Amino acid sequence: MKKIMFLCHGNICRSPMAEYVMKDLVKKAGLEKKYEISSGAVSDEEWGNPIYPPAQRKLREKGIPFGHHSAHKISAREFAEQDVVIVMDRSNLRWLSRIVGDITDVRLMMEYAGEYRDVADPWYTGDFEQTFKDVTEGCRGLLEKLESLG
Repeated sequence: MKKIMFLCHGNICRSPMAEYVMKDLVKKAGLEKKYEISSGAVSDEEWGNPIYPPAQRKLREKGIPFGHHSAHKISAREFAEQDVVIVMDRSNLRWLSRIVGDITDVRLMMEYAGEYRDVADPWYTGDFEQTFKDVTEGCRGLLEKLESLG
């Protein structure tokens, strides 16, 4: 089983949205036994908090099921256990490198959508629709890439 982890700053908006979008795509493709999908933070500011309510509303609006969520900061051990780690922005890369050191295999979410740019943080922009679109494009591209690799 391939372990995939999405990371953002606090693990209450972007990374859990990506986690549940990816879980939904994997389920609809009948690939649930191939992938273990999770999310985390690069900071401990939101430790223990649920998905931010506007992000929950966006997931519900789009028909994406989600369960209990408790934000947590990734550890070096947890990082080492992952096969694929995806971050939402370049700031996340910098924070992650302070936690784990070598991040050469870590990619930005939008790279899987064919773009080298950040997924804007809706905590600041208030644009949960654009964040949803970005993480959905990124997740689709990621799944396509993983499946093409076998």
